[in-house]
Amino acid sequence: MIYSIIFLLLILLELAYFRVADKFNIIDKPNMRSSHTSITLRGGGIVFLFGAWLYSAFFGLDYGWFLLGLTLVGLVSFIDDIHSLPDSARLVVQFIAMFLMFYQFGILNWQDWWMVLIALVVCVGIINAYNFMDGINGITGGYSLAVLAPMIYLNFKDGFIDMPYLYVTGLSLLVFCFFNFRKKAKCFAGDVGSITIAFILLFALGKLILQTGDFAYIIFLAVYGADAILTICHRIQLHENLGEAHRKHAYQLMANELKVPHVEVSLLYMVLQLAISFGMLFCPINHYIYLGLTIIVLLIAYLLFMKKNYHLHEAYLKSKQLQS
Repeated sequence: MIYSIIFLLLILLELAYFRVADKFNIIDKPNMRSSHTSITLRGGGIVFLFGAWLYSAFFGLDYGWFLLGLTLVGLVSFIDDIHSLPDSARLVVQFIAMFLMFYQFGILNWQDWWMVLIALVVCVGIINAYNFMDGINGITGGYSLAVLAPMIYLNFKDGFIDMPYLYVTGLSLLVFCFFNFRKKAKCFAGDVGSITIAFILLFALGKLILQTGDFAYIIFLAVYGADAILTICHRIQLHENLGEAHRKHAYQLMANELKVPHVEVSLLYMVLQLAISFGMLFCPINHYIYLGLTIIVLLIAYLLFMKKNYHLHEAYLKSKQLQS
């Protein structure tokens, strides 16, 4: 009954947000670097923040410091969706929010300050990489469900986090997917959506790693990680400004140059991540060996894909330059 009430409240809150976004013109206009062609409401991913608040309202403030960090980073991301903020301002808030998450973990101490600092940089990088990957219909919601599923499975066995936390996160993802995981999306996640769901999932993944001592569970983010990191390396090789929007991710080439429907590309990323995650859980092989083999396979697959198809993106850029 509680989950039914939360699910209904999430739907109502999302619909209410659509009215607000429509009234105040919070929209995403397509440009030459976009993967969509029509004006769409932005910021529908605020439902993930609503979900976290509802979880705390119904099940208690056991993760109060985390919730404070999530709220800070969510509100700043929402403001950025409405009016672009300097990168420095967003990064400062993200580091503060991540610091609060680490405080919730109970891992802040002076003896290991350098490890904490590295972890802060890596985790802030992860939530921003998650944001970079939000570019086509369904990919943020679908992929996040694929990340969530193996953690729900493991939580039945190891109990590393409060189960309602995972369930409510799943409900907020289902609500968002209903409006976004379709051929013509009703809304986009916006920075508020991609950053907050990354923060939410990273908290659960962090608790899993800290309880088990097994860093190999980072493999639950392997597909996104491979695409994001290798694309960044590619852009560095091309001497591009990493702060500028682009269409060079593998999923963008599939959706734009190869004309694969957005929903099919998102399903591919979702299924691939599920296969990798549950493969590690059920294969009788050392987790770190499995992680290493997975990284190698994804690296080879990415390089072969780019070698075969990147010329299509170069042709697209040339055509746009001629038009301008």
